[in-house]
Amino acid sequence: MNGITKGRFEVFSNSDEAPINKKLPKELLLRIFSYLDVVTLCRCAQVSKAWNVLALDGSNWQKIDLFNFQTDIEGRVVENISKRCGGFLRQLSLRGCLSVGDASMKTFAQNCRNIEVLNLNGCTKITDSTCLSLSKFCSKLKQLDLTSCVSVSNHSLKALSDGCRMLEMLNLSWCDQITRDGIEALARGCNGIRALFLRGCTQLDDGALKHLQKHCPELTTINMQSCTQITDEGLVNLCRGCHKLQILCVSGC
Repeated sequence: MNGITKGRFEVFSNSDEAPINKKLPKELLLRIFSYLDVVTLCRCAQVSKAWNVLALDGSNWQKIDLFNFQTDIEGRVVENISKRCGGFLRQLSLRGCLSVGDASMKTFAQNCRNIEVLNLNGCTKITDSTCLSLSKFCSKLKQLDLTSCVSVSNHSLKALSDGCRMLEMLNLSWCDQITRDGIEALARGCNGIRALFLRGCTQLDDGALKHLQKHCPELTTINMQSCTQITDEGLVNLCRGCHKLQILCVSGC
């Protein structure tokens, strides 16, 4: 047992007389807890001091979805989670958490540098500042959902292209400040992107698709629903460069 594991289990003492704590190795209890959801983990944390240590161990919090608690999630909750999980956290969904803003996301980015999947769908307080934080601290980010984050602009795409070059999926639906300049920056920096959702990005035109054609050969999915400035010329250019394209939505174009 290494020093870290030993320190984790020092809270267990002879006074912890519960049969389960006597019979099962603490490593096995920790493994069992790793299969529990957020609510159950929080309940287990209230059973005893020993279980509190195990239930709140960062290794149990690698994947968190807070959608069911969206009305209760404030910035400080996200900050506390990030401090608890640290480098363990790989996936976080804050979909619908309207109270979460840039300050808490900056703390999150600083603490959770191994995040790979982040869902901020409907977090309308989010601005370019959050993407700047992600760019600075979260280089392993692969999937980012910014649906309806209407304050996000081309500055965000420039930041992501600089610091999040492993990005494979980006959802910018209804981020109507995005223009061809933002798409150009994204395409140049994140040329491994596979899925791009641009529904309702009404300022995008054929020029944006030309940048994707030049720089994003791995693109397999693109949704441009209601991008009313897109024409046949743009689609022809896109198809000339994106030979792996499998899913194309131009509804409302």
